Amino acid sequence: MASTLYYNTLNPSTAAISIHPKQDVSIFVTFNGYHHFGCRTRTTTMHQQPRRNKKLRPVKATVAEAAPKPKHQTVADNGGDRKAQSKKQLRILVAGGGIGGLVLALAAKRKGFEVIVFEKDMSAIRGEGQYRGPIQIQSNALAALEAIDLDVADQVMRVGCITGDRINGLVDGVSGSWYIKFDTFTPAVERGLPVTRVISRMALQEILACAVGEDSIMNDCHVVDFIDHGNKVTVQLENGQKYEGDLLVGADGIWSKVRKKLFGVTEATYSGYTCYTGIADFVPADIESVGYRVFLGHKQYFVSSDVGGGKMQWYAFHQEPAGGVDAPNGKKERLLKIFEGWCDNVTDLLLATEEEAILRRDIYDRTPTMTWGKGCVTLLGDSIHAMQPNMGQGGCMAIEVYFSISLNEI
Repeated sequence: MASTLYYNTLNPSTAAISIHPKQDVSIFVTFNGYHHFGCRTRTTTMHQQPRRNKKLRPVKATVAEAAPKPKHQTVADNGGDRKAQSKKQLRILVAGGGIGGLVLALAAKRKGFEVIVFEKDMSAIRGEGQYRGPIQIQSNALAALEAIDLDVADQVMRVGCITGDRINGLVDGVSGSWYIKFDTFTPAVERGLPVTRVISRMALQEILACAVGEDSIMNDCHVVDFIDHGNKVTVQLENGQKYEGDLLVGADGIWSKVRKKLFGVTEATYSGYTCYTGIADFVPADIESVGYRVFLGHKQYFVSSDVGGGKMQWYAFHQEPAGGVDAPNGKKERLLKIFEGWCDNVTDLLLATEEEAILRRDIYDRTPTMTWGKGCVTLLGDSIHAMQPNMGQGGCMAIEVYFSISLNEI
C-alpha cells in the first residue's frame, strides 16, 4: 500500500506521559509532520557502507527495594556551599521488546535517557518463523528509522528486500487480472523517502536489539503489574521482582497487561477473519516485475509478497467464526479446498509450501481511543492502536509513533 498514513493524523492524549514539575527535563524539538523525516534521508542509502555504531552507555537495572542513592553532591567553594547537581536522567521502563518497544528504547537512548526493556521471551520474538513471517517496512517507517539512527536504518535497508520499485496492487483471485496497481516508488522518491522494503522479523529484531544494547534489555521478564506513585512508577514482574522508573511505556501487544491495569478490562474485537500464513521456497515467473499482490474474492482474500532469497511469503484470510481448529496436518489441504478454482499464482504458492510452515491465527482488533495513557504510564503500539495485517502499517505506525512520542512527550 502507498505510504499515506503519518503520525500527524493521530492525536494521542496530552496526558499520555506526565512529567513531574520538580524534574529538570529538557523538551525536545516539536515534530510537526512526516516531512521532517526526509531531512536526513539519502537517496544513495542502499549503496552506503555501514558505519560504526555509537557506543552505548551501560545501564544498571536496580530492584526497587534497593534503589541507588542520588548522585547529587554538595560542594564547598571559597567558604560557601554550592550544590553541584547534574540534571536528572529520566529512567524509562518499557514493557515489551517487540519492534515498537525496541524502537522507542533506541530513540530514547539516542536522546540520552536511561532505558530498561522488559521482554517475556526474546527468543520467541527473534525466532519469527515460529509465529509470524517477514514484515513490510514502508517509506514512512524507514524515514523515521533514519531520523532516529542512520546506522540502524542503513542496516535495515541493506538486509531488506526492495518491493517498492516493482508493480504492487489488487488483482482478481480467480482470473488473476489486475484491478489496480500501486505506485509506491514515485511518491517516495519525490519526497526524498526510502523505498519500501520487506525484511525478516528476526533480522529486524536483531538489528534493533543490538543497537539498543543487551545491557538495556532484560529477557525472561514479564511485566504483570505496576504502581503509579505520581512522580515515579514501579513495575512488578511475573517473578515478583520490582523496578522503579520515571515513565512506563506499555508496548506489550494487543493483549497488554499494562493496558488492563491502566484502563480496566476491555475486550479485543474479532475481525471476522482467520488468517493462515506461510513462507515457501518459490520464485514466480514475474518476480522481476511484481513485488506483492492482493488477490480478492468473496469472503476471502490472499496476499503474496517477495521476501528475497528465493522465498515468497503469503497470507490467506477466510471469513469464519473465531476459535477454529484444523485437523492434524490438515492446514494445507483445507486451504487448497478454500481456494479451489483460484488462479495459478495462488494455488502454485500453496502447493509449494510445506505443511509445517503453515501457521494459523484469528485476527483481532481494538476500537480506537484518543486517550493513550495517564500519569506516568502510557500505551503504544498494538496495546493501544492495533492494526490488522491487511493495512501493511502495523509495525510501521509503531515505529513512527514511538519516534514522534520520543520527540514530543518525554
